[in-house]
Amino acid sequence: MSQTIMADVKKKEAEKKIKRIGVLTSGGDAPGMNAAIRSTVRIALYNGLAVSGIRRGYQGLIEADIDDMQIVDVGDIINRGGTKLLTARSEDFMTEVGQKRALDVLRMFEIDGLVVIGGDGSFKGAKRLWDMGFPTIGIPGTIDNDLAYTDLTLGFDTAVSTVVSAINNLRDTSSSHGRVSIVEVMGRHCGDIALFAGLAGGVEDILVPERKFDLDEVARKILQGRRRGKLHSIILIAEGVGKSYEIAERLEALIHQEVRVTVLGYLQRGGTPSVTDRILGAQFGQRAVELLLEDKFGRVVGIRDNKIMDMAIEEALNEPKRFDQDKYDLAEILSL
Repeated sequence: MSQTIMADVKKKEAEKKIKRIGVLTSGGDAPGMNAAIRSTVRIALYNGLAVSGIRRGYQGLIEADIDDMQIVDVGDIINRGGTKLLTARSEDFMTEVGQKRALDVLRMFEIDGLVVIGGDGSFKGAKRLWDMGFPTIGIPGTIDNDLAYTDLTLGFDTAVSTVVSAINNLRDTSSSHGRVSIVEVMGRHCGDIALFAGLAGGVEDILVPERKFDLDEVARKILQGRRRGKLHSIILIAEGVGKSYEIAERLEALIHQEVRVTVLGYLQRGGTPSVTDRILGAQFGQRAVELLLEDKFGRVVGIRDNKIMDMAIEEALNEPKRFDQDKYDLAEILSL
């Protein structure tokens, strides 16, 4: 390489605003987070950036739980659930003192930009840092799929597959014993896991927080199925609908049959990430680093119409979530 070209390269390096990036995972863990960490680290290193891994989310940031990351540090993690960087919820970061401390730590470790992988609360933290003048980029990592600006969030596809697998297993024993089963899945405010898993799993009814339900109608459908020889019924409930055991008791009184409740809980968070979540993690990580290199800050990445996109974090947080009524109607028709 000639001295002139070498001088130009050095000049460009000196002018580059982002020389070291930090990456953290925050809030609930989600399958695919490791794929996003791996991609973020390797894309950054490929582009000549240094990378700092921040453990335990914003709490770890406040406590300066930070180490350099190299290619070897993200080897063999693409197939693992959870997050290599660990995660936590931080009450300290919700305070002005905690946020200022986090900013001081970022500057202390000479981190020029931060990639935050998490959900709604994590994005609000990233926005706060951006409001304070620090470059941030958000990657949507939450099994709930409750961020409206993107068609899919990391972990959602795997979580739905986990629920469908559980439904398949439960159907075997429910058929053998002629039982009615309620399966409770995650989704306090967003019923996407229940909706997608219910449609794919062929359940008799799907109860979600976005739609009111009539338990008499649920009972009628179960009794109608029993009359035509159906051996079992499975009702899928998002946790935001109400207490599953209370709903089961009310349903028992209507159909005069025992109703068993299965709460899947944190089983939905774990497991090997699906192909979709691995690819999304790779693409999200790549775009996050690209945005930092392009000096485009305070943004989040996502996917719409099968294309990777990005938008201002404030706009993303303010976009209302729309319930997929078409899928809900289809599931109702197919469950007759």
